[in-house]
Amino acid sequence: MSEPRTLLTGATGTLGDELRPRLRKTGHDVRSANRSPPADADGEWVELDLADGTGIERALEGIDVVVHAATAPRGDSEAVDARGTERLLEAAAEAGVENVCYPSIVGIDSIPLSYYEHKLAAERALEKSDVSATVVRITQFHEFVLELCGTIERLPVWPVPSGFRVQPIAAGEAADAVVEHATVEPAGRVEPVGGPEVRTAADLVRSYREVAGLRRPVVGLPVPGSVASGFRSGAATRPDRAVGSTTWGEWLRKEVE
Repeated sequence: MSEPRTLLTGATGTLGDELRPRLRKTGHDVRSANRSPPADADGEWVELDLADGTGIERALEGIDVVVHAATAPRGDSEAVDARGTERLLEAAAEAGVENVCYPSIVGIDSIPLSYYEHKLAAERALEKSDVSATVVRITQFHEFVLELCGTIERLPVWPVPSGFRVQPIAAGEAADAVVEHATVEPAGRVEPVGGPEVRTAADLVRSYREVAGLRRPVVGLPVPGSVASGFRSGAATRPDRAVGSTTWGEWLRKEVE
Protein backbone atom coordinates (compact mmCIF):
# COMPACT_ATOMS: atom_id res chain seq x y z
CA MET A 1 0.00 0.00 0.00
CA SER A 2 1.14 3.55 -0.73
CA GLU A 3 1.77 5.97 2.11
CA PRO A 4 -1.37 6.32 4.24
CA ARG A 5 -3.42 9.47 4.04
CA THR A 6 -3.58 10.50 7.68
CA LEU A 7 -5.74 13.10 9.43
CA LEU A 8 -4.20 14.55 12.59
CA THR A 9 -6.71 16.29 14.84
CA GLY A 10 -5.48 18.67 17.53
CA ALA A 11 -2.48 19.34 15.33
CA THR A 12 -1.30 22.44 17.22
CA GLY A 13 -1.53 20.94 20.71
CA THR A 14 1.35 19.71 22.86
CA LEU A 15 1.14 16.21 21.43
CA GLY A 16 0.06 17.32 17.97
CA ASP A 17 3.17 19.46 17.55
CA GLU A 18 5.29 16.38 18.19
CA LEU A 19 3.17 14.07 16.05
CA ARG A 20 3.18 16.12 12.83
CA PRO A 21 6.89 15.79 11.94
CA ARG A 22 7.06 12.19 13.15
CA LEU A 23 4.12 11.10 11.03
CA ARG A 24 5.65 12.72 7.95
CA LYS A 25 9.04 11.20 8.65
CA THR A 26 7.52 7.71 8.82
CA GLY A 27 5.79 8.06 5.45
CA HIS A 28 2.36 9.47 6.25
CA ASP A 29 0.71 11.95 3.92
CA VAL A 30 -0.56 14.21 6.71
CA ARG A 31 -3.58 16.47 6.71
CA SER A 32 -3.45 18.57 9.89
CA ALA A 33 -6.68 19.82 11.46
CA ASN A 34 -7.39 22.57 13.94
CA ARG A 35 -10.14 25.05 14.72
CA SER A 36 -7.83 27.87 13.58
CA PRO A 37 -5.03 26.55 11.35
CA PRO A 38 -1.88 28.69 11.48
CA ALA A 39 -1.55 30.92 8.42
CA ASP A 40 2.14 30.20 7.88
CA ALA A 41 2.08 26.46 8.53
CA ASP A 42 3.60 23.99 6.09
CA GLY A 43 1.75 21.06 4.62
CA GLU A 44 -1.99 20.59 4.22
CA TRP A 45 -4.28 22.07 6.87
CA VAL A 46 -8.06 22.11 7.28
CA GLU A 47 -10.44 23.80 9.70
CA LEU A 48 -12.16 21.38 12.04
CA ASP A 49 -14.29 22.13 15.08
CA LEU A 50 -15.28 18.98 16.94
CA ALA A 51 -17.42 20.89 19.42
CA ASP A 52 -19.96 21.94 16.79
CA GLY A 53 -19.09 19.45 14.07
CA THR A 54 -18.03 21.88 11.35
CA GLY A 55 -15.48 20.63 8.87
CA ILE A 56 -15.56 16.95 9.87
CA GLU A 57 -16.68 15.50 6.52
CA ARG A 58 -14.26 17.68 4.57
CA ALA A 59 -11.38 16.75 6.86
CA LEU A 60 -12.03 13.02 6.36
CA GLU A 61 -12.18 13.00 2.56
CA GLY A 62 -9.77 10.38 1.24
CA ILE A 63 -8.36 9.59 4.69
CA ASP A 64 -7.08 6.12 5.65
CA VAL A 65 -5.95 6.76 9.25
CA VAL A 66 -7.04 9.28 11.87
CA VAL A 67 -4.72 10.18 14.73
CA HIS A 68 -7.19 11.80 17.09
CA ALA A 69 -5.11 14.05 19.35
CA ALA A 70 -7.71 16.82 19.75
CA THR A 71 -8.62 17.42 23.38
CA ALA A 72 -9.82 20.20 25.68
CA PRO A 73 -8.43 19.73 29.21
CA ARG A 74 -9.01 23.38 30.08
CA GLY A 75 -12.10 23.90 27.94
CA ASP A 76 -15.37 22.12 27.28
CA SER A 77 -14.04 18.57 27.33
CA GLU A 78 -17.53 17.09 27.14
CA ALA A 79 -18.19 18.90 23.85
CA VAL A 80 -14.75 18.14 22.37
CA ASP A 81 -13.52 14.88 23.90
CA ALA A 82 -16.81 13.06 24.39
CA ARG A 83 -19.42 14.41 21.95
CA GLY A 84 -16.80 15.55 19.43
CA THR A 85 -15.24 12.10 19.30
CA GLU A 86 -18.66 10.57 18.70
CA ARG A 87 -19.20 12.92 15.75
CA LEU A 88 -15.77 12.16 14.35
CA LEU A 89 -16.28 8.40 14.62
CA GLU A 90 -19.65 8.47 12.92
CA ALA A 91 -18.21 10.40 10.00
CA ALA A 92 -15.05 8.26 9.91
CA ALA A 93 -17.12 5.09 9.57
CA GLU A 94 -19.04 6.60 6.67
CA ALA A 95 -15.79 7.76 5.04
CA GLY A 96 -14.25 4.27 5.19
CA VAL A 97 -11.39 5.14 7.55
CA GLU A 98 -9.28 2.07 8.36
CA ASN A 99 -8.04 3.02 11.85
CA VAL A 100 -8.67 5.76 14.40
CA CYS A 101 -5.63 5.93 16.68
CA TYR A 102 -6.57 7.59 19.96
CA PRO A 103 -4.02 8.84 22.53
CA SER A 104 -5.71 8.55 25.93
CA ILE A 105 -4.59 8.82 29.56
CA VAL A 106 -3.49 6.25 32.12
CA GLY A 107 -5.87 6.05 35.08
CA ILE A 108 -8.99 7.61 33.57
CA ASP A 109 -11.14 4.70 34.74
CA SER A 110 -9.95 5.09 38.36
CA ILE A 111 -9.69 8.88 38.85
CA PRO A 112 -13.07 10.65 38.58
CA LEU A 113 -11.94 14.02 37.22
CA SER A 114 -14.55 15.35 34.82
CA TYR A 115 -11.93 15.65 32.08
CA TYR A 116 -10.86 12.05 32.63
CA GLU A 117 -14.50 10.95 32.56
CA HIS A 118 -14.90 12.57 29.15
CA LYS A 119 -11.75 10.86 27.87
CA LEU A 120 -13.19 7.58 29.12
CA ALA A 121 -16.46 8.34 27.30
CA ALA A 122 -14.40 8.81 24.13
CA GLU A 123 -12.77 5.41 24.63
CA ARG A 124 -16.17 3.79 25.06
CA ALA A 125 -17.40 5.48 21.89
CA LEU A 126 -14.41 3.98 20.07
CA GLU A 127 -15.30 0.52 21.37
CA LYS A 128 -18.88 0.84 20.09
CA SER A 129 -18.05 2.48 16.78
CA ASP A 130 -18.30 0.83 13.37
CA VAL A 131 -14.80 2.12 12.56
CA SER A 132 -11.84 0.13 13.86
CA ALA A 133 -9.58 1.82 16.38
CA THR A 134 -6.39 1.74 18.44
CA VAL A 135 -6.21 3.19 21.96
CA VAL A 136 -2.85 4.21 23.46
CA ARG A 137 -3.02 5.32 27.09
CA ILE A 138 -0.18 7.62 28.19
CA THR A 139 0.91 9.09 31.52
CA GLN A 140 1.19 12.86 32.11
CA PHE A 141 3.52 14.93 29.95
CA HIS A 142 6.57 16.74 31.31
CA GLU A 143 5.15 19.78 29.50
CA PHE A 144 1.96 19.61 31.57
CA VAL A 145 3.89 19.36 34.83
CA LEU A 146 5.98 22.39 33.85
CA GLU A 147 2.80 24.34 33.11
CA LEU A 148 1.45 23.51 36.57
CA CYS A 149 4.73 24.63 38.15
CA GLY A 150 4.36 27.93 36.34
CA THR A 151 0.95 28.53 37.89
CA ILE A 152 2.39 28.51 41.42
CA GLU A 153 5.77 30.08 40.68
CA ARG A 154 4.86 33.57 41.90
CA LEU A 155 3.30 32.39 45.15
CA PRO A 156 5.34 32.91 48.33
CA VAL A 157 4.52 29.35 49.40
CA TRP A 158 4.03 26.51 46.94
CA PRO A 159 1.07 24.26 47.89
CA VAL A 160 1.30 20.74 46.51
CA PRO A 161 -1.16 17.85 47.10
CA SER A 162 0.42 15.36 49.47
CA GLY A 163 1.29 11.91 48.18
CA PHE A 164 0.25 12.36 44.56
CA ARG A 165 2.16 9.84 42.45
CA VAL A 166 2.81 10.58 38.80
CA GLN A 167 5.01 9.22 36.01
CA PRO A 168 5.63 12.03 33.52
CA ILE A 169 6.93 11.48 30.01
CA ALA A 170 8.27 13.81 27.33
CA ALA A 171 5.57 14.53 24.76
CA GLY A 172 7.99 13.65 21.98
CA GLU A 173 8.53 10.17 23.41
CA ALA A 174 4.79 9.74 23.79
CA ALA A 175 4.39 10.77 20.15
CA ASP A 176 6.88 8.08 19.11
CA ALA A 177 4.65 5.45 20.72
CA VAL A 178 1.50 6.83 19.08
CA VAL A 179 3.08 6.92 15.61
CA GLU A 180 4.05 3.26 16.00
CA HIS A 181 0.33 2.43 16.10
CA ALA A 182 -0.85 4.96 13.51
CA THR A 183 -1.14 2.30 10.82
CA VAL A 184 -3.93 1.11 8.56
CA GLU A 185 -4.11 -2.02 10.71
CA PRO A 186 -6.01 -1.26 13.95
CA ALA A 187 -4.73 -2.89 17.13
CA GLY A 188 -7.51 -2.26 19.65
CA ARG A 189 -6.29 -1.40 23.14
CA VAL A 190 -2.51 -1.60 23.23
CA GLU A 191 -0.06 -1.54 26.12
CA PRO A 192 0.07 1.86 27.89
CA VAL A 193 3.04 4.19 27.76
CA GLY A 194 4.67 5.75 30.82
CA GLY A 195 7.64 7.92 31.70
CA PRO A 196 10.91 6.51 33.04
CA GLU A 197 10.21 7.06 36.75
CA VAL A 198 7.39 7.40 39.26
CA ARG A 199 7.71 10.52 41.42
CA THR A 200 5.55 12.39 43.87
CA ALA A 201 4.19 15.76 42.86
CA ALA A 202 6.23 17.37 45.63
CA ASP A 203 9.42 15.80 44.25
CA LEU A 204 8.73 17.25 40.82
CA VAL A 205 8.04 20.71 42.21
CA ARG A 206 11.22 20.68 44.30
CA SER A 207 13.21 19.72 41.21
CA TYR A 208 11.69 22.66 39.37
CA ARG A 209 12.53 24.98 42.25
CA GLU A 210 16.16 23.83 42.18
CA VAL A 211 16.61 24.10 38.41
CA ALA A 212 14.88 27.49 38.27
CA GLY A 213 17.07 28.79 41.10
CA LEU A 214 14.12 29.80 43.28
CA ARG A 215 13.66 29.75 47.03
CA ARG A 216 10.10 28.89 47.97
CA PRO A 217 8.84 26.57 50.70
CA VAL A 218 6.93 23.58 49.31
CA VAL A 219 4.00 22.69 51.55
CA GLY A 220 2.13 19.41 51.23
CA LEU A 221 -1.64 19.70 51.35
CA PRO A 222 -3.77 16.74 52.48
CA VAL A 223 -6.46 16.69 49.79
CA PRO A 224 -9.61 14.64 50.48
CA GLY A 225 -11.84 12.93 47.96
CA SER A 226 -11.78 10.15 45.40
CA VAL A 227 -9.72 12.08 42.84
CA ALA A 228 -6.91 12.65 45.31
CA SER A 229 -7.18 9.07 46.51
CA GLY A 230 -6.73 7.86 42.94
CA PHE A 231 -3.55 9.87 42.44
CA ARG A 232 -2.17 8.80 45.82
CA SER A 233 -2.84 5.15 45.00
CA GLY A 234 -0.75 5.35 41.85
CA ALA A 235 -3.69 4.89 39.47
CA ALA A 236 -2.13 7.49 37.15
CA THR A 237 1.08 5.48 36.84
CA ARG A 238 2.25 2.30 35.12
CA PRO A 239 5.75 1.55 36.43
CA ASP A 240 5.73 -1.73 34.50
CA ARG A 241 5.43 0.29 31.28
CA ALA A 242 8.27 2.79 31.71
CA VAL A 243 8.72 3.33 27.98
CA GLY A 244 10.10 6.87 28.07
CA SER A 245 13.80 7.42 28.72
CA THR A 246 14.05 11.17 29.42
CA THR A 247 13.57 11.88 33.12
CA TRP A 248 11.80 14.96 34.44
CA GLY A 249 15.10 16.37 35.70
CA GLU A 250 16.89 15.87 32.38
CA TRP A 251 14.02 17.35 30.38
CA LEU A 252 13.57 20.24 32.78
CA ARG A 253 17.22 21.33 32.65
CA LYS A 254 17.01 21.60 28.85
CA GLU A 255 13.78 23.62 29.08
CA VAL A 256 14.63 26.00 31.92
CA GLU A 257 18.37 26.53 31.95
